[in-house]
Amino acid sequence: MAELNPYIPFLSEITEVIKHTEIEYTFRMTYTGDVKPGQFFEVSLPKFGEAPISVSGIGDGTVDLTIRKVGKVTDEIFENYVGDTLFLRGPYGNGFDIENYKGKEILLVAGGTGLSPVKGIVDYFSAHPNDCKSFTLLVGFKSPKDMLFKKDFEEWEKNIKVVLTVDYPDDDYSGNCGLVTHYIPELLVKDLKEAVGIVVGPPVMMKCVISDLLAKGFFEENLWISQERKMCCGIGKCGHCKIDDTYICLDGPVFNYTKGKFLKD
Repeated sequence: MAELNPYIPFLSEITEVIKHTEIEYTFRMTYTGDVKPGQFFEVSLPKFGEAPISVSGIGDGTVDLTIRKVGKVTDEIFENYVGDTLFLRGPYGNGFDIENYKGKEILLVAGGTGLSPVKGIVDYFSAHPNDCKSFTLLVGFKSPKDMLFKKDFEEWEKNIKVVLTVDYPDDDYSGNCGLVTHYIPELLVKDLKEAVGIVVGPPVMMKCVISDLLAKGFFEENLWISQERKMCCGIGKCGHCKIDDTYICLDGPVFNYTKGKFLKD
């Protein structure tokens, strides 16, 4: 029996479109199968190409793909609405394993769109707060206009601790200001042996946050990061995401820090 061509995508219907900002929407797509937070799909449209998009939500028969309008493919995706279809391949990558964090003190730090690939983790523990000892979400956005998942924050705050901050406040904003690293010293951890950290965002932000968490006493083996770097084919063939002997799309994009700290461009 001939093997199936791994580059052939399948059709997925758009069931809902959620606008967050002028250039960031969540497309809720039909999908049945196993998927983890942090994994990604290749989303494509004929004649326009394809783009890797992280899973930002997992539903019953659906997955959420939060997409930023930044190029040829994503510009065309934004022309599609509920009832239309997109082509998907995946899910790819190893994702975040929820089992690694159950029963722990969890600190999740995200910067900007870095919240998308870890949103599934927040959704899970917000809905199952007894599955962990504590959960703190520390998120930073550039400005109030750049905030994602505003309605979800309202639900999360009911069951977990949320620290939300922006770099550049406007006149109508009255919340926290400054970089996420400013708030790390204030975060209390009862038992560092049972504390885990998840950090996703721009490379410089992740570097600084990891440094602060290590200084705070976190163990390297209890830290996880996501390295979403130049992923194109999703199956380790094109080589665009390769760092030394590691393919980010296959071996990642989620890494324990004991491995991820060696992945340097």
